[in-house]
Amino acid sequence: MTVKDSADAVLAGLGAVRSELEEVYKDLHVHPELGHHEHRTAAGVADRLRNCGYRVHEGIGGTGVVGVLANGGGPTVLLRADMDALPVREETGLPYAGTAETTDASGRRVPVAHACGHDMHVTCLLGAAQLMAAAPEAWQGTLVALFQPAEELGDGAERMLTDGLTDRVPRPDAAFAQHVLPHPAGQVGTRAGAFLSAADNLEITVYGRGAHGSAPQAAIDPVVIASMIVVRLQTIVARELAATQPAVVTVGSVQAGTSGNVIPESAELLVNVRTYDDETRQTVLAALRRIVHAECDASGATRAPRIEEGTRFPPTVNDDVVTREVSDAFTAVFGERAVTVEVQSASEDFSRIPDAFGTPYTYWALGCVDPDAYQAARQRGTVAQEIAVNHSPRFAPVLQPTLDTGVQALVTAALTQLGKPDRTSR
Repeated sequence: MTVKDSADAVLAGLGAVRSELEEVYKDLHVHPELGHHEHRTAAGVADRLRNCGYRVHEGIGGTGVVGVLANGGGPTVLLRADMDALPVREETGLPYAGTAETTDASGRRVPVAHACGHDMHVTCLLGAAQLMAAAPEAWQGTLVALFQPAEELGDGAERMLTDGLTDRVPRPDAAFAQHVLPHPAGQVGTRAGAFLSAADNLEITVYGRGAHGSAPQAAIDPVVIASMIVVRLQTIVARELAATQPAVVTVGSVQAGTSGNVIPESAELLVNVRTYDDETRQTVLAALRRIVHAECDASGATRAPRIEEGTRFPPTVNDDVVTREVSDAFTAVFGERAVTVEVQSASEDFSRIPDAFGTPYTYWALGCVDPDAYQAARQRGTVAQEIAVNHSPRFAPVLQPTLDTGVQALVTAALTQLGKPDRTSR
């Protein structure tokens, strides 16, 4: 039985559960939850997995849920979905748009929305898990369905690992995950090797000497120091890296002072660095530190700057062999809708899980934009202006064919391994 034959057998049941899955998605979309607070989502996931016959582990790393379904001897496959939402106010105009608010970790009242599509990820994995359980004759081995908290915070995978994930579930022979991206719905996009960037977040504080705005000669202005740093940081990518060496340096926040006529004592910058390999990462971070210290020295800062490292996301580097197997299977199942995508400058913490197991993995893009709208914007050359991207208040996947395609992709990827001889020795 080929992978396509097995996929056809499992996916034959999709039509019967499609409406149910669409309602699950809408319910999740209306009830978004921030990272480490996905209690309602996790409870619903656990209930559905149990009803399908999975052995369920709850509360891993806080709100993480894992379902394990053994179906005879053979390989083990892990499929992962992230569950958390964002502190964003939804502006999609959908009839099932979320209007939730909550209190965040700092005590602020914030809106919450699934502005990154994790509700779609959860629904697709629930659908795949349900269909695989309903068609045991089409595969053999063990399926692990993992629902991860707090991907947006960058520590959800690590918390699951710290809480003993690798001791609670069997070691997978391959691991898979997908993410909705602003590509035409119905497409699935694979790429071997580097796919998502690493990301480093830094908080920088520079120190000056405060004074009245009318007496700048009495001050050392940290706002000017911060401004010079912002400008100089842009030269790292432009002048210190080769044109073939991609990286992104973004200053996302500059905070200083409280009044227009008061020169403050300090200024804070929040900086995000994205790279695709460790050599580039070290080069960029070293240049950043050099520039920050040099600008402070040049301005006579009253003390050395404080540079604190925050959340770090690892790179996502897809295994060549596993990716080729999945890509070939996607071509057999999806035809021309299976494409190769470019590297993405977004970041993820999924890879921490297979890396902890020593397991090869692949991670692919799931298109989620109305194909006609995308094509029209492409013809006008206005994709960047018209097509909402992840984290935008206007971002929301079109329900179909995104949902069907996501379920089909997860099932197909799992079946590239399941039913084959044990491959733990590869």
